[in-house]
Amino acid sequence: MTTHPMSPVDAAWYHIDGPMNLGMITSVLFTRQPLDFEKVKAVYRERMARFARFGQRVVERGLPLPTPHWEDMPHYDIDQHLHHIALPAPGDRQALTTLLNDLASSPLDHEQPLWQVHLVDGVDGGSALVTRLHHCIGDGTAMMALAQHLFDTTPEGSPADAAARASAPLGRPSTRLLAPAFEPVERAARRLLAAAGGAIDTVAHPQQALDKAALVLAGAGMLVKELLKWPDPKSPFKGDFGMRKHVAWSRPVSIADVKAIGAPSGAKVNDVLVAGMTGALRHYLEKRGIAVDDTTVRAMVPVDLRPPERAHELGNEFGLVILDLAVATADPLQRLALTKARMDELKRSPEAVAMLALFNIFGRGPKAIEDIANQIFGTKASVVMTNVAGPRKPVYLAGVPVDRFMFWVPHPGRQLGMGISIMSYRDEATLAVIADARLVPDPETITERFNHEFETMMQRVRRAASGRAGRPASTAAKKAAPAKKTAPAKKTAPAKKAAPAKKAAPAMKAAPAKKAAPAMKAAPAKKAAPARAGPRR
Repeated sequence: MTTHPMSPVDAAWYHIDGPMNLGMITSVLFTRQPLDFEKVKAVYRERMARFARFGQRVVERGLPLPTPHWEDMPHYDIDQHLHHIALPAPGDRQALTTLLNDLASSPLDHEQPLWQVHLVDGVDGGSALVTRLHHCIGDGTAMMALAQHLFDTTPEGSPADAAARASAPLGRPSTRLLAPAFEPVERAARRLLAAAGGAIDTVAHPQQALDKAALVLAGAGMLVKELLKWPDPKSPFKGDFGMRKHVAWSRPVSIADVKAIGAPSGAKVNDVLVAGMTGALRHYLEKRGIAVDDTTVRAMVPVDLRPPERAHELGNEFGLVILDLAVATADPLQRLALTKARMDELKRSPEAVAMLALFNIFGRGPKAIEDIANQIFGTKASVVMTNVAGPRKPVYLAGVPVDRFMFWVPHPGRQLGMGISIMSYRDEATLAVIADARLVPDPETITERFNHEFETMMQRVRRAASGRAGRPASTAAKKAAPAKKTAPAKKTAPAKKAAPAKKAAPAMKAAPAKKAAPAMKAAPAKKAAPARAGPRR
């Protein structure tokens, strides 16, 4: 049987998988029109052929201790990975949530290639397509490259279109919260990974692997001792895991509105989204009895370090940084400012490069060695947080327009109890949460609060803008008044007649710019948004 060594970083993600916490990405897309199962199968059969990983299973090979390898699946049949089901009665959002909970809690069959697709009929008059795949196959960047081959940009898309795309160079998808600022450190990552991949037998000499990991961290300028000193405190997001997972998702928010919230303070889209999510976590912790003004919650944040020339490849090539979420800050706009400052600081940090190098080292050895790293770094945070920028224009699957995308990221290890993901599509963003059912039985509380936090920030920014709109008129009127003094012809009677300029001041009152501001409040387009989402979205 033909086998291929798994890359060290992919092997690290394969080993992270466990019975209580699956290393599996779960995604779902919605369509308002029903999808035809036979047509969907035809698309997958034709377009997945380019990616060998989807026809390979994982086996452990090698001595003295085995390491993961890809093995071509004998008698591979794609139909074993494509399933057609109906949404159970009563066919509402709760039924859909229960189905997604079941799928997100079910491990993939390790005797088969590590992916499954379920086409679900009867979802609000249309369909849902649920995809589950193991993280060792690829990260967010790799999955967006795959999506470019599965979906069309017009309803008339055909397998011929896929062939044309396959022969053309793929653009680099933007997938990570901090990706745009990390180009300078990518070159450093190449050098560090070359050092990490030197002649070292991790299996035979695990201590050398640990020593070399410390050298790589030092070379990146990462103060690992500081990380080890300050574990994240106990909270409802940390504890013993069960096998059951619960998922939830928000109503979509407009990227245009997100930009409007961030504009006054210079905050970027991701700053605003993370601040809104942080406010939702603060509310949830407060509800669970945590003294939020005196606590911290840290998030492990992936940072894309993949070179542009490999943007179309599967696999994992990202580092991790630890973001201190501003949960102790009560005011929404102050929380946004602090979130921006902390994310700006992380963009200059070498942590991501060092963490990628660590994955490269520990992925060369057996699972037992990697468990040490998972235990150490898993205590430093409580949640995993990531985002993926999806297509900005509508895409089609088997001729049917896709209405909405979302996905749930795994929260690996034994300490990180929740995964938080944000995905944008057609200039709207959706927050999705997956959590251990024992620790967070009600993740929908967090996603609902996210929408509330977003609306609160929007209202605050509008009120501030309304106040600024009224200020220039009053200032101008005050400056106009001295004109009375500048007329030295105070002795001349006509000058007094000119004084009615003072009466012109009431024009200030007439400038109902201030009174017009409520029209902005009356813009309840935001409140109307849930209707668009429908009962299941």
